[in-house]
Amino acid sequence: MSHRPLIGLTLDAEPAGGWSKLPWYALRQNYFDAVIAAGGLPVALPHRPDLAADYLGRLDGLLVTGGAFDVDPALWGGGPPHPTVTLKPGRTDFELAATRTALARDLPVLGICGGQQLLAVAFGGTLIQHIPDEVAGALAHEQPNPRTEPGHEVAIAGDTLLARITGRPRMAVNSAHHQAVATAGPGAIVNALAPDGVVEGVEHPGYRFALGVQWHPEYAVDPADPLIFRAFVEACRGR
Repeated sequence: MSHRPLIGLTLDAEPAGGWSKLPWYALRQNYFDAVIAAGGLPVALPHRPDLAADYLGRLDGLLVTGGAFDVDPALWGGGPPHPTVTLKPGRTDFELAATRTALARDLPVLGICGGQQLLAVAFGGTLIQHIPDEVAGALAHEQPNPRTEPGHEVAIAGDTLLARITGRPRMAVNSAHHQAVATAGPGAIVNALAPDGVVEGVEHPGYRFALGVQWHPEYAVDPADPLIFRAFVEACRGR
């Protein structure tokens, strides 16, 4: 194997309590495992927006992870937060700064779940604050079955980066979100849709590799999921 590109992964953050009496960071191991299996060298990124440029000056790519929280509607003109919205300002401030820096330097970016939504916001897009309130007949995007199983399928748009990576028109995906992308942003495109029309992926052809998926490919519930990480790591290797 050629050199392993250095890939930064954004962390979740929790206040004092539970695991530690002090504030703490956390991230599921399968994020790191998926990057390593694809040939990358993952490192964790503390939430310091003032250091985003320093981080990205050393990294070959950025992976924006998901989490049980939402992007502040104030960042995309969404009006007052819906009652279901949970914010983590420190995390979002860093992730947005890191993503914008990566895009400005044309470093590969992969956004997963909430990271896909944040990537769309970085593109200049907008979000749906609460799917059940805005999508008639919506699927259970907070799937009741385990995340290690698929919740529904997505249709992949032809002639997109995602289609070239997966080589297929449909995938089975897991689903763990109550928000979704409404508009992908200027120059960006939607690359995957759920059967109810909810956006499941975005990308921007104006960048070397800027891809977001609403599901969690690190669980590998579909044979095409590891291909997403492989393509991302290859793009990082070709920096």
